Amino acid sequence: MKLSRRQFVVLAAAASPVGAVRDLWGQLSPHARDPLPILPQFVDVTEKAGIHFRHSFGEKQLSSILEGTGSGCAWIDYNNDGLLDLYVLSGRYVEGLTNHSAPDGVDATNHLYRNNGDGTFTDVTVQAGVPGRGMATGVTVGDYDNDGNDDIYVTGYNFSILYHNNGDGTFSDVTAHAGVENPFFGIGTAFLDYDRDGHLDLFVGNYLRFDPNYRYYYSAKHYPGPLDYVPETSRLFHNNGDGTFSDVSTASGIGRLPGRAMGVTVGDYNNDGWPDIYVANDTMRSYLWRNNRDGTFTNVAEDVNVAYGQNGEATTAMGPVFGDYNNDGWQDLFVSDANYHRLFRNPGTPDGFFLDVTDETGVGRICGRYTGWGDGFFDFDNDGWKDLFIVNGGLTWLIPMQSNLLRNNGGRTFSDVSKLTGTFFSTRYVSRTACFGDYDNDGYVDAFVSTLGGPGILLHNTPSPGHRNHWLTVKLAGTRSNRNGFGASLEVVAGDSRQVVQAVSASGYLSQGDPRPHFGLGEHTQVDKLTIVWPSGVRQVLERIKADQILTVREPSSEGHTDSQHEGRD
Repeated sequence: MKLSRRQFVVLAAAASPVGAVRDLWGQLSPHARDPLPILPQFVDVTEKAGIHFRHSFGEKQLSSILEGTGSGCAWIDYNNDGLLDLYVLSGRYVEGLTNHSAPDGVDATNHLYRNNGDGTFTDVTVQAGVPGRGMATGVTVGDYDNDGNDDIYVTGYNFSILYHNNGDGTFSDVTAHAGVENPFFGIGTAFLDYDRDGHLDLFVGNYLRFDPNYRYYYSAKHYPGPLDYVPETSRLFHNNGDGTFSDVSTASGIGRLPGRAMGVTVGDYNNDGWPDIYVANDTMRSYLWRNNRDGTFTNVAEDVNVAYGQNGEATTAMGPVFGDYNNDGWQDLFVSDANYHRLFRNPGTPDGFFLDVTDETGVGRICGRYTGWGDGFFDFDNDGWKDLFIVNGGLTWLIPMQSNLLRNNGGRTFSDVSKLTGTFFSTRYVSRTACFGDYDNDGYVDAFVSTLGGPGILLHNTPSPGHRNHWLTVKLAGTRSNRNGFGASLEVVAGDSRQVVQAVSASGYLSQGDPRPHFGLGEHTQVDKLTIVWPSGVRQVLERIKADQILTVREPSSEGHTDSQHEGRD
């Protein structure tokens, strides 16, 4: 029996479970398609893991753009036991902000879940002292004082919180002392060392000037959208190295250009060794802040073709992520959107001009009918090519949608393998944010998804027995550079495979993934060469590294020296 490609897609969409899809695939002529790959499965282990989280946006039904933005999540090893813990944000009831005809979340808080190392988590929010307050939105994690303990910064509506990690399982609110208050509608945020002085600075994206009293006269359009509000300016805080920050928003140039910031990501797009900042703005041009290497930034988004959509339109941009999808050594850019997502290929030309390849790679065709929010650029099957995981959900109504997993076909195109990788992708949710990290240190990147006004979902990335690809995860320990090594560029060579990953904090929509750079190695059992260029400028080379391990690498005191230790799975 021979099936056309269209017939297969129709039958596969109705087939369940994955085994049925595999049977259908086998009926194809061998000349029609390659053999169906045996892919890992994203298994919902939320209940088994002991995670009982429900997000709240303050009432039973959406009534404002404030409530519709959602709240982020982050992976953090807050107790330094080598296991990723999970911090999840929530909104809550705020008196006078919205209609609140049916209040919800009066007692809602953020939650910190400690990883027990056996596949389960324990809620330690109260003990740790990180419940948050108000309508929380974005989060970033980093060791801003280089004491070896990761700290947490949370944005929200008209407030922000900097939680200092005390190193004993507890945190202290040091927002006022540190000078990083943000009494605006804060949203995407990121730690970065923009001046490479060894101390993490802080970027805070602000959305718009929300007016809780403004309503549409005709209710059919539901609630006012972003164009009904004045855009806000984002902020940049410079780390003074003594536990305090200085607001350099205006001096750096970033505070001179208002925008409706949504997601924020950091990456060195022009490979000059200095971190740049991309801000996905809502219903207006987005910004790419090029680091001028003198404490100032210039918005070059229009110059390099990443400000607008394919037709020059101002898009409803959500979550930006940098990643080298074609393994050419240059950071490409993916931006999730309420309409058509955008995938920009960075050709590495002197003018830095990105090419919109959304259509030719298949991304537009696969995702065009969804409203995308949280996203991740990572190698879910460890074949050496970065894939795309995107969560979807209704924009102004609580309309559930399926999520997407796009598999990278060798740096050329992407295929939708959602229905082949777990029942999660066949279930509809009003998803908003997602964070990705290897919480059980098995070498396969897992996911946590936060839904709007709904449950949090923990997905364990589970490879089929006998079909595991090899991998390497690198935990950086900066000495002259910032302790997290954010801003470092890592190149891995294994046989004929070459990959470049940059260490960053926040990436995607309102969230932060595993801070440890991860490499899928396919069938390679060894990394021939690992080259790390630290933010300090030190270039470090390690050779003949065994695969399937977490490698901790300490920045050497001078170039040419190595200092590393192995931990985790052998």
